[in-house]
Amino acid sequence: MYYNKVEICGVNTSDLKVLTDEEKHALLLRARSGDENARQELISGNLRLVLSIIQRFTNRKENMDDLFQVGCIGLVKAVDNFNVEMDVKFSTYAVPMIIGEIRRYLRDNNAIRISRSVRDLAYRAMQVREELIARKESEPTVDEIAARLGEKREAVLHAMEAIVEPISLYEPVTNEGGDSLYLMDQLADTSGGDEAWLENIVLREAMKVLSEREKKIINLRFYNNKTQMEIADEIGISQAQVSRLEKGALEKMRKQL
Repeated sequence: MYYNKVEICGVNTSDLKVLTDEEKHALLLRARSGDENARQELISGNLRLVLSIIQRFTNRKENMDDLFQVGCIGLVKAVDNFNVEMDVKFSTYAVPMIIGEIRRYLRDNNAIRISRSVRDLAYRAMQVREELIARKESEPTVDEIAARLGEKREAVLHAMEAIVEPISLYEPVTNEGGDSLYLMDQLADTSGGDEAWLENIVLREAMKVLSEREKKIINLRFYNNKTQMEIADEIGISQAQVSRLEKGALEKMRKQL
């Protein structure tokens, strides 16, 4: 099901139970002693945690039922592996476990193929990272992960970078005043392709309909190959305003042409 529905994997999310920390601790103690009913109650009582985590991945256009089920696998692993003697809340331990399981699922379904040895090292590194986060409650360094694995730092760094998913140029990186700013808006084009295109459609004639500020933005953007951030700094406005003015100017020019 999708993000804006109240039922996922046949579960009505409004009916999901929320456990207190005291209830979680009591159930964890019972589950550790082999009480299967306590284990199941603990899993059911943390499904809202899984639901809140998968909503971070809604922009991926993945099937939310699939992500929910994968997140539940991470939750089960957290329940089965949590050490009640650790001075850490269960949710602090469970969150990176659930996120890690979802990320592994997304990486395994990535169209870009990575060698098995590199992928296996990356998975081991991510597992160690999650364990260190749960223990230290802070992000470990690559050196710490490599030392724990007994691997070279460069090999671990390469493996972890290899499984990072490519980012779309149209991925929103921030939102300012209701205007989404995309990754492509922060990149300069040094190919000269846009300049040639603008010249071929008689740019100068089309620019006559623009205000002085719009002309300056178009010149800086397409002739001087500056990013929107650089233009914003130069003329003293926000990047969101530059983006809005640029789009408006291009629309005026299209109509003029």
